[in-house]
Amino acid sequence: MKVLSSLEPHKVFEYFEEICSIPHGSSNTKKISDYLVTFAREHDLRYIKDQSNNVIIFKDGTPGYEASAPVMLQGHMDMVPQKTSDTVHDFLKDPIETWIDGEWVKAKGTTLGADNGIGVAMGMAVAEDKNLPHGPIEVLITYDEETGMSGAEALKPGVLKGDILLNLDSEDEMELCIGCAGGLDAIAEFRYKKENTPEGYVGYKLDVKGLSGGHSGMDISLYRANANKVLAAALIPVISKFGAKVVDICGGSLRNAIPFEGEAEIVVPKSKATVVVRTIRKIFEELTLRYKESDPAMSATITRSVMPAPKYIQTDVVLNALKAIMACPSNVIRMSQSMPGLTETSINLAVVRCKNGKIVVSSLLRSAIDESKRELADRVRYIFEAFGASIKFVGGYCGWIPKPDTPMIAMLNDIHTRMFGKPMNVLATHGGLECAILGGKYPNWEMVSIGPTIMYPHSPDEKVNIASVANVWEFLKTILKEVPEK
Repeated sequence: MKVLSSLEPHKVFEYFEEICSIPHGSSNTKKISDYLVTFAREHDLRYIKDQSNNVIIFKDGTPGYEASAPVMLQGHMDMVPQKTSDTVHDFLKDPIETWIDGEWVKAKGTTLGADNGIGVAMGMAVAEDKNLPHGPIEVLITYDEETGMSGAEALKPGVLKGDILLNLDSEDEMELCIGCAGGLDAIAEFRYKKENTPEGYVGYKLDVKGLSGGHSGMDISLYRANANKVLAAALIPVISKFGAKVVDICGGSLRNAIPFEGEAEIVVPKSKATVVVRTIRKIFEELTLRYKESDPAMSATITRSVMPAPKYIQTDVVLNALKAIMACPSNVIRMSQSMPGLTETSINLAVVRCKNGKIVVSSLLRSAIDESKRELADRVRYIFEAFGASIKFVGGYCGWIPKPDTPMIAMLNDIHTRMFGKPMNVLATHGGLECAILGGKYPNWEMVSIGPTIMYPHSPDEKVNIASVANVWEFLKTILKEVPEK
């Protein structure tokens, strides 16, 4: 049954619901790419599907608008696949289950994918509409934006002929975004050996759940709790003082999402079990109190295992890894001096995994200033190397430098004022947008980013405001109608 069929704009929500029915997490985008090709064929639209699964759909200008400057509508086909630990969902094959909660569309126990499914749906609705006045249109839908902007990186220069790029990936209907931060992935590795658990040890499980999480760029300035740091804070004292051994630690899931869940398995001497449990519970209580405002649903528990694990991770290695996790920042490093309220530089210590003899700690560094990003990378390198890790940096991409005085920005603000009675908030974002990479390939483009109001993207609490989708849709249609001649 279609849940969103009663919502307006009808075509936008219809296509969004179809997108939700197709698994399209990052690195699993072939089916959604094929779906977009099928859409283009069914509507007799010219298209290109490149070697990377990027899809570009072309539509001629409507009668009387053929001479208008060509406009590109741009979004990305992948979503961030996150779920709560108690939700049964396979992102490789299960559809996103949507539901309507008053003024919002949400998903059941998972991320919604409105970031950027709504933007893609809007591009499709424009491409399909035979009555909408507009000049030449190019709908560019890239793959795997969320894991390093691979689609934008793979796009060849010269393929697109437009002059104006409307990126549909912003998350507040009142905002006109004209710049974004660049990013860099840091991957630190600690090599370890497994050792046999001595006699007289008992096992325990630590669980951290219910943290707010969120987008590692947009929400990093909210100073929410980090599940990896919560676990490290609880484990270091009981390892150092009471001889606890770590069997496994697992926290976070994606480098661009603030880690909202984590777990660890430990073994402890039976004679020290009581004091270990008491110590961990006290630390958890203190942290729950500390983060009661930012993470009101935080739950941190320790429970007895049926049997102790037969092997544990080499103690000196795991202790160094945990100390590095605590020493490495995971928050705002510097606020912008030129744009008040904007985060300039940050780091998200995102994912911790123990596998194949390695403790792997993955972080995402962001900055609007390339030199600041390089300085932060050095800082992270020094911390992890000091604790015995090897570290590499991958997936770097540049920022998008704001140009606030372009004719396009003036035109959009004029339209918005006429339609809604006030201008937009012209700003830059600390999130990553493909405009940064695309602008390097097509330096002549005028670029802006718009979109509906989306709350808590990259987390299972993600939701999109229904009325804001309608407002942005009407705004977009008016923009396309009023684009001047080339």
